[in-house]
Amino acid sequence: MAANPAGPKAALPIPRHVAVIMDGNGRWARGRALPRQAGHQAGIKPVRTIVDRCADAGVERLTLFAFSSENWRRPAEEVRGLMSLFVRAIGREVAELDANGVRVKFIGDTAALNTALQRATATAEQQTAANTRLDLVVAVAYGGRWDLTQAARRLAAEAAAGRLDPERIDEAMFAAALETAVLPNVDLLIRTGGEKRLSNFLLWDVAYAELFFSDVLWPDFTAAELRKAFEFYAQRQRRFGLTGEQVEAVRC
Repeated sequence: MAANPAGPKAALPIPRHVAVIMDGNGRWARGRALPRQAGHQAGIKPVRTIVDRCADAGVERLTLFAFSSENWRRPAEEVRGLMSLFVRAIGREVAELDANGVRVKFIGDTAALNTALQRATATAEQQTAANTRLDLVVAVAYGGRWDLTQAARRLAAEAAAGRLDPERIDEAMFAAALETAVLPNVDLLIRTGGEKRLSNFLLWDVAYAELFFSDVLWPDFTAAELRKAFEFYAQRQRRFGLTGEQVEAVRC
């Protein structure tokens, strides 16, 4: 049993892959009469917390939704501020992540990012490539529908070139064509900020995920709130289409 994520309480069964929709930065800032950028800046601290706690708990992969494909439609000033914040944050955090054994991977339409951010993400991936304690996957310019569309295009191109029989396409082949092909399916999805929707995040990968919705705005998310999510996960019976009786029979 892995160590627990928030102190000397009873150990919990820990999900292999945790994904987080970090929502509420703007509302956090508005509630304090601050610019939205201040909320995004404040959102860096809980990222550090959740990375540290997940690594300590034995989580294998942590995927964070940092910037969606739809976020490009936000005001240009906010987008520029976010891109600048990403570059600075990566530069500041990568050395500590590397020292703590965290491997960093970025997924999404990274070609759409500015040159400085592309360089920063590539450097972070290269510097941490040998680490094995935790895989930290950051989704930037990512959308679930975009990912599904890209996969369909890749397979269609192979079929059109005569290299692939369409009849051979199955779930495993389609999954291998996704941007998330390097990831196992999500076990636990956490969304902060009180909203209860997926917002086009990892649509294929969350098919059987347990969904934990927190009313806490992301800048206020703490290790204690993460433990609540893990406690919720521990109480779930994951059936994957089976009956509860079948699951219990397998366990026995």
